[in-house]
Amino acid sequence: MNMHSADATTAEEALAIQETIDSEMATEIAMQDTLLTPRFYTTDFDELDAIDVSHIRDEWDPLIDRMVSDPNKGHFKKNADWDQVDWDAMDPKLKKEFIDFLISSCTAEFSGCVLYKEMKRRGSNEEITKLFQLMARDEARHAGFINDALREAGVAVNLGFLTQKKKYTYFRPKFIYYATYLSEKIGYARYITIFRHLEKHPQYRFHPIFKWFEEWCNDEFAHGEAFALLMKSDPKLTRGVNVWWIKFFLTAVYATMYVRDHQRPAFHEALGVDTDWYAHEVFTKTSKLSEQIFPITLDIDNPRWETGLKRLQKANVDLANAKKQGRKFAQMGASIRAGLAFVGLFSIPSKKHVVPAKTRLEPAY
Repeated sequence: MNMHSADATTAEEALAIQETIDSEMATEIAMQDTLLTPRFYTTDFDELDAIDVSHIRDEWDPLIDRMVSDPNKGHFKKNADWDQVDWDAMDPKLKKEFIDFLISSCTAEFSGCVLYKEMKRRGSNEEITKLFQLMARDEARHAGFINDALREAGVAVNLGFLTQKKKYTYFRPKFIYYATYLSEKIGYARYITIFRHLEKHPQYRFHPIFKWFEEWCNDEFAHGEAFALLMKSDPKLTRGVNVWWIKFFLTAVYATMYVRDHQRPAFHEALGVDTDWYAHEVFTKTSKLSEQIFPITLDIDNPRWETGLKRLQKANVDLANAKKQGRKFAQMGASIRAGLAFVGLFSIPSKKHVVPAKTRLEPAY
């Protein structure tokens, strides 16, 4: 019997199953490197290997035990709940935006898998390599599941090609912590918000993959918990000048999500979701969750926040149009406006709070 990536116990097994899948168009999109597309990262693996979790053992061991128990093994594959989708009858704008969403999601999941798998390969610290192997396993399953959905539309991402050819960006470990922690937590907030919305309004569930979002986002949640504990293992990572870096990554991740989601109006309309409402709901959830480890949150209710996001979005639209038309000066002007809008967002005073003694959380939304 053929094995499915959902049943694989390691990232390597899951990825081997996907090696024969390919679509030139999807892979080209996944290969793009812009401010809004998912990136592949590399880091100082020796520094990661030196992490000591002995003083957070009471929180670390239960997290690892849960991940080892593998509650979602076998989940990420089609079953009787998978409705047939008539891709040919789908509105062309929705089809284009939904495929873009799936390719972006697949690339983001796979980028995590590549980073985590490399840490497992290079490291000798058994505590850390075990964690990264478990997270790589989950991300490989997610990427494989999305590729299964894409294949029905006649496209799929060549994950092996991405590993070899996509550009890698170097980030110091602490920047990996901030960026990946937020990526995992905002991923949880995004998926659970859509899942809960569609529970109440199933008429908007235009594709069966949304039925799998709860278990999917719970994996994201667990990965975020792991990165919260990695930061807790070295308290200076959330103090002093590093608080400014935390604010930078909070602003960058939130702003990127806002701009990217506003590029998919037909997708959100089909879900029955107002994009501005959705963004604020996701920001609210992510901010509340991030209080577990970050000493600040962004003031997303400040009037300047929404105004700044809209300015950034407008500059991004103008930049894309100027690039299509080959207007260099217009590109420069739009880029400057986008930079000023981001600075405006970053300059909004943040909210401070006391970080709780106990870091671990459970998915409750």
